[in-house]
Amino acid sequence: MKKTLFTAAVVAAFTFTACSGNTTENTDATTENHEGMNHENMEGMDHDQMTTAVVVETPTFESVSEPMQTQIEQLVDQYMKLKDALVASDANAAKAAANEVLTIAKAMPVATLTTDEKAFAEEKTAEVVSSAEKIAASNDIAAQRENLEPLSTSVFSMAKAFGAAKGTLYYQHCPMALNNKGGYWLSSSEEIKNPYFGEAMMGCGSTEEVYKK
Repeated sequence: MKKTLFTAAVVAAFTFTACSGNTTENTDATTENHEGMNHENMEGMDHDQMTTAVVVETPTFESVSEPMQTQIEQLVDQYMKLKDALVASDANAAKAAANEVLTIAKAMPVATLTTDEKAFAEEKTAEVVSSAEKIAASNDIAAQRENLEPLSTSVFSMAKAFGAAKGTLYYQHCPMALNNKGGYWLSSSEEIKNPYFGEAMMGCGSTEEVYKK
């Protein structure tokens, strides 16, 4: 029993150190970027303006009809409930939220769109449905978390492409997620609350892209 506890402590320490190291690197890089800007240029800039990186490339279809934008906003809202359930390590709540995501995605009014808009919406909606179905079909929190990243990317892509964001969206990343491959998620708050580890490593991660309509 003592050996098991010691091993777990070593793993936890290593994981925390790796995440802390990543955070330090990000902080150093940010500091270097800011040092290259003079004080006059930085005055009056908020955090959103200073975070200029684009991680998820999308076309722009912001002129589409309101029903499409409204449906995507509802999709984002329900995604946030699913993500929060994973943060809380609540598999049942995640499953319920995933089913709601499915209902909203399947009702997406893609038939009202034309050409490129329709093709893009159909592709991303299919990706949302595929990921949400896998989460809804599982009672295991680890298996649910494995399908979070493709769902996150697809939801973020649709929100950006169709200008369907009620507020600021933060695309965040944990380098330790998914067996150290790294994983992304979407949040409506700048504060890091890691859905891949929950309480085990709640603050591990960084904001990689900020989108504000």
